[in-house]
Formats: sequence, C-alpha cells, structure tokens
Amino acid sequence: MQNMDRETHPHPLCDPPVTQAVILAGGQGTRLRPFTDDRPKPMVEIPGTGTPIIGHQLTWLASEGVTDAVVACGHLAGVLEEWLESADLPLTVTTVVEHEPLGRGGGLKYAAASLPRPDDTWYAANGDVWTHFSLRRMAGFHQERGATATLALARPHIPWGAVETNEFGQVLDFIESPPSPYLVNAGVYVFSPEFTELLPDHGDHERTTFPQLARERRLAGYPIPQGSYWRAIDTVKDLTEAAREIAHRPHHR
Repeated sequence: MQNMDRETHPHPLCDPPVTQAVILAGGQGTRLRPFTDDRPKPMVEIPGTGTPIIGHQLTWLASEGVTDAVVACGHLAGVLEEWLESADLPLTVTTVVEHEPLGRGGGLKYAAASLPRPDDTWYAANGDVWTHFSLRRMAGFHQERGATATLALARPHIPWGAVETNEFGQVLDFIESPPSPYLVNAGVYVFSPEFTELLPDHGDHERTTFPQLARERRLAGYPIPQGSYWRAIDTVKDLTEAAREIAHRPHHR
C-alpha cells in the first residue's frame, strides 16, 4: 500500500459537483507484455479482481458523482470499444479514437472536445492508474485555490531497500521499500473549462501547458490522503504487487 500524506484539514466538497471526465486509454503498455499482446493497457485485469483497470476507474468515477466519461482510445481500440459496449457500466461512456499519435496533451484536447458540458470543470485520469480517494474533495481543493489545473500527488514506495547510516558511516538499519521523499504526479487531474484551450494539438501538456501554468501560479497539487490507495500499473511487477495489495484491502477492488 502506498503511504500518502494525511489530510489534517479536509477540504469541502466541490460546489457544484464535477460530473464529467476523460480517461486516456491509448497506451500500448509494452512493459506489460505478454498481458498487452492482445489488448490495450487499460484492459489488463489485476489478478483476483475480475475487473480491468478501466472498469475500476469508471466505477470509481461514478461513485464520485461523474455521469459522463470520454475514453480516448488508440492502440487496439476495437478491443476496448467492444468491452465498453458489452459491460454494464454505471455511467454514460463515449469513445474517441486517435488515428494518429497526438501525444498526451493532444489526446486530452481531442477527447475534451467530446465532453457534454464544455463550460464545466472536468476530471481526467491516465488509463493505467488503479486508485481510490475522494475526487470530490480534490475538486473542492481545486475550487478553493481558483486553480486552472490541479494534479493529484502520490508518494510511491521506492522499489529498493534503503540503508540507514550514522555520521561515522556505520550501518544502523535496513528499511524495505521506504516511501519516496518526493511527491510524484499521480495521473489524476481536475481541470477548469479554460484549461482545454491551453492544451497543445500535438505533444505533451506536461512539457508545455503545466510549466506555463506553474509559472503563473495557476497549477495546484493535491496530496492524496494517507490511507488512500494508489498505484500506476506500468510493469508486470506492478501488476503482481497491486494484486497482493488489493487482496489485503478488498474494499479497494
């Protein structure tokens, strides 16, 4: 389980609530092969859950008040579209297909054009994230700060054991997989309506739009609260560890 920062002052819920979202689901997931040989990365199932990553995301979004989601497809789009058409989903889903790579920023802008309420705030999530925390409180945090964009921040565990020493170089202790001293972009976002026009048509918003907003102090970071679950599923090892973690926390299935 990833150890997050504790919310000492819980933020109010967003008013009005956010009811629309985009999921970026076009990744090839080459580091997850052979699981991604015949399906896009968000269609990979965490062993023991019976649900692909995107199924969990859509259920989570619906539980947070989202009624409409746009799924941006790319690699093996037909597999994802077929599953979405046959699944019993708790919200309305629209799919858009990138017929040429647009980059993450371009993909977001392309998908956002299909949001049903373009003048309202929206959520976005990378299609490889398995997580569970209060999006409504994150949106309240975003609203409090008058931000144009807010990104969720996670503190993942370092994949190696750490060694603690004293000033004389003597080893004092070994710490297995300690939490990182740094917060990282968790791949979950809240965007105000004006954010869409700031996105590039092609390219990565993390190299263009986000740095611009940071310089203008219009970008906020929301630490995912301690006790919440977060993991990005990038490798087969992530898949194995997520299965073990979720098995011990069944309410995060």
